[in-house]
Amino acid sequence: MVVNEIINDDCLSVLKKLPSQSIDFVLTDPPYLVNYHSRDNRTIRNDVDDAWLKPVSSEIYRVLKQDSFFVSFYGWQAADKFLGAWREAGFRPVGHLVWTKRYASSERYLRHCHEEAFLLAKGNPYKPSTLIPDTLPWEYTGNILHPTEKPVSGLLPVILAFSRPGHVVLDPFAGSGSTLLAAKILGRNYLGVEIDSDYYRTAARRLQN
Repeated sequence: MVVNEIINDDCLSVLKKLPSQSIDFVLTDPPYLVNYHSRDNRTIRNDVDDAWLKPVSSEIYRVLKQDSFFVSFYGWQAADKFLGAWREAGFRPVGHLVWTKRYASSERYLRHCHEEAFLLAKGNPYKPSTLIPDTLPWEYTGNILHPTEKPVSGLLPVILAFSRPGHVVLDPFAGSGSTLLAAKILGRNYLGVEIDSDYYRTAARRLQN
C-alpha cells in the first residue's frame, strides 16, 4: 500500500482497493448532507445525496485495524444518518469532540459557534496515554483554501492522542489536506483521497511545501 500521498479519485473506489486492517487511524471531514453553499457560493461534492454514507462507512471499518479509532466531523442536521451508518458498519461511539469558535459561522435560530466530531471505536482500542479534553479551540482559517477548511492546529491534538509515530492516518475526504498536513507534522504516515481536482491540487501543494 502506497502511503504519504493524496489521490484524486472517489474515496469509495480507493477504499475498496486498500487491504483490510491496513489503517491505524481515520480522521475525516465528510460532506455534512446539508447542501452547503459558502458565502462566495462554493459547494461541496456529494453534499445532498447520502448514497455514499453507508458503503463508505463499511469500507472504513474494513480497512481500519482492530482496536483502533475513527474520528469524523458531521452535520448535526443529519446526525441520525451518520450515527446509523457508523453503527451499521460496526463502529460504536465512545466520545464526542467540540471545537469552540470565537465567531459565528452562520446564524438562524442560534449563532453557530462550534464544530463537532464523533470519536468512534472499532473493537476495544487502547486508552490514550494523554487524554485530551472533549472541547478544543478553533483557529479561524478564513476558508481560503476550501469552503469548510479545518485548522491544522485543531487537528494536531486529535492525531497525537489517537495514533502513534509511524502509524498510517487516513482521510478519505481530504479537502485541502489539513488532516494530512497535521499527520505529516507529527511524524505519521498519511493517505488522503479527494474527489475534487482543484482541492486535490491545493492539498498536494500544501504537502509538498
